[in-house]
Amino acid sequence: MNRPAAPAAVPAGRQSTPTTLTCVFAVTRTPPPADVLTAAHGYDEGGPLRLVAAGPLWLVAQDVPAASFDAASLGERLNRPEELERCARAHHRGVAAAARPGPVVPLPMATLYLGDLNAVRAVSDREAELCALLDRLRGRTEWAVKVHAAEASASGAAGSAAEEAPAGGRAYLSRVSARRRTRSEAQERALAAAHEADRELRRYAVAATRHRPQSEQLTGRSTPQLLNAAYLVDDAGREEFAGALARLTAGRIGTGIEITASGPWIPYSFARLDQEWDGTADPEGAAPQHEGRP
Repeated sequence: MNRPAAPAAVPAGRQSTPTTLTCVFAVTRTPPPADVLTAAHGYDEGGPLRLVAAGPLWLVAQDVPAASFDAASLGERLNRPEELERCARAHHRGVAAAARPGPVVPLPMATLYLGDLNAVRAVSDREAELCALLDRLRGRTEWAVKVHAAEASASGAAGSAAEEAPAGGRAYLSRVSARRRTRSEAQERALAAAHEADRELRRYAVAATRHRPQSEQLTGRSTPQLLNAAYLVDDAGREEFAGALARLTAGRIGTGIEITASGPWIPYSFARLDQEWDGTADPEGAAPQHEGRP
């Protein structure tokens, strides 16, 4: 097979100047055309997106100023919520540009190298694994599904606790115990329903992984998140997966839970070389790094 032609490829031996670092967004075998790279942009303070050749693979990269992306500066920036969001959006723009023509392996946010040669060496060391992973991701997208306990159930349990004024003796203790038991049983039913929804969706997915449930501060909801999952779905099976989602959100599984879903997305949750697809993924992702590895 002939290697796909790519515009403006940078020779592998090229080194960034001492004042810049090479930031790599993603690895691909189908490099995006020049107009896609020109229209997209990564970090505002960096240069244009560009391609770096690495054997049969291509890196979508950007030169970024070392003064703003060294370990101390980057760590300080990512500790500020607004800067973290800005960096995450910049990273996604670079990955999205790389993914326009075909599958990609996104690297962790702010994966930085001292120069192109170091980046190419890191990718070349895992070339066979990256090529195999790209083959597995071809023609597949990610869907995110979150299950929360229903607001009505939570408010009902809280309301029942306030219905009766405290009273003395065994009757009061009995009512308190009954309310606790009722809440516990409701939580168990909701959790069982969330697990049943997960099992149903896995029937229509190539792979699935569970992230750590998000806190109520992150979700902005007053009820707990019972399931935070991602599903890898074949493009050819997208309608069947969407149909299963529709049945679940319509309440087929039962009461006590609320299901929200979004997609299709670039399969971030399934693009890690060290990950078992049916295992548990770290919701925080890999830490930003210098001289990172794919």
